[in-house]
Amino acid sequence: MNEHVNILVIGAGSIGKRHHNNILELGGKSQIMSWRDGGLDRATELIKSGDFNGAVIATATDIRLELVQLCATYDLPMYIEKPVAFDPDELAKIYAIPKALQERSIIGFMMRYHPALQALAQQDLSQTYGFNLEIGHDVNQWRENWVFSESYAARPNGGGVLLDLCHEIDMAHCLFPQALNVDVASLGHDDYPNVDFASRITLHGENCPSGTVTMDYLAPVSTRKIALRGMDALHDFNLGAQDYRISRAEGVETLDLPLERNEMFHGIMRDFLALVQGNAPSGNPLLPRMDRVYDSCDLIARAWQARKFHSTITGFVS
Repeated sequence: MNEHVNILVIGAGSIGKRHHNNILELGGKSQIMSWRDGGLDRATELIKSGDFNGAVIATATDIRLELVQLCATYDLPMYIEKPVAFDPDELAKIYAIPKALQERSIIGFMMRYHPALQALAQQDLSQTYGFNLEIGHDVNQWRENWVFSESYAARPNGGGVLLDLCHEIDMAHCLFPQALNVDVASLGHDDYPNVDFASRITLHGENCPSGTVTMDYLAPVSTRKIALRGMDALHDFNLGAQDYRISRAEGVETLDLPLERNEMFHGIMRDFLALVQGNAPSGNPLLPRMDRVYDSCDLIARAWQARKFHSTITGFVS
């Protein structure tokens, strides 16, 4: 099905390499280029060649607009890694590309393919009065050969945990799309100005529950959880342990939702390759097609801009 698809992957970090390998595993062709190897000039040369049916943009967040506009010039569908932007004005410029191209492009919110989020999205959450999504992990333990101080995450423009782990903000938006007002309290580090190491995001809006998204680079044990509080049920989903419980007056229901992590990446890439070829994507109701996720992208950008640093940590990162 995908043997005639050739995708240019721009960005040769860990996520770019994952996308490159997944395209090959799904039967497509892929060429990966490092942004450091020629930058915009090299990307322009490759795209102008006409050899590619689509592009994956997996560069640092501050290298997005120029690549999106380049792809739009050649009507090339895009898979844009999250977050799309950390400046709402730049996000608006990115979304100025033709809507027809947005309808063939995807934003990399791969957690929308997690069976736990999909199960929650199918629940009746009208009685929910509060929610919290939590994610945390010691950033020094993330990846082999990873050095925080040399990474994108340590940059004052576009770095920090809120952008890095923004899937949780998007997940909250999937469940409670009217909670568009945002306040953020952050914890910083004297050696890394404007970089948040822990952030508590409060979301609220009209006719919807209020809740929080908490995230950090600090937890000694990896954690990823969703807790919803409703008058009819309590949802306690531990995504890390794959333990999913719904408590009601009559008892506790446990959901069996097995997951192999790379299947989420395969799922979203399958949908992108389908869109590139003009085929129908999967029936995922949370499909992160570009034209459908502006509000979520804007919420993430506004949250990053809204951070207020209340304290700092010391002696932590390499």
